[in-house]
Amino acid sequence: HVQLVESGGGSVQAGGSMTLACSTSEYTYKSNCLAWFRQAPGKEREGVAGIDTDGTTTYADSVKGRFTISRDSRTNTLYLQMNNLRREDTAMYYCAAGRTSWWLLLNVAGYKYWGQGTQVTVS
Repeated sequence: HVQLVESGGGSVQAGGSMTLACSTSEYTYKSNCLAWFRQAPGKEREGVAGIDTDGTTTYADSVKGRFTISRDSRTNTLYLQMNNLRREDTAMYYCAAGRTSWWLLLNVAGYKYWGQGTQVTVS
């Protein structure tokens, strides 16, 4: 049973920073691509940032230069550092794991496992 547990969401003012974390098992961490998605009310879920098993990362254009995805193999944790947050970053953020390809890291269809989501609100 694959579990992805997000933490770190909350409210922040525009221009502020926030870090999201997603903890999982060692097996899931090592054998899957990992990514962050978000979904705002009335909008489709979209890929924000992804990292494959060899460390290759990709970002949505809307967050390039502001967000950084990283992972810690010691704790099997995925992170999303978000800087210079904007109101349009407000959404439910989800951690995802799946055996996809690096060129599909931001494609929802490539992910089988999802966390429960954590809300990020930028005002």
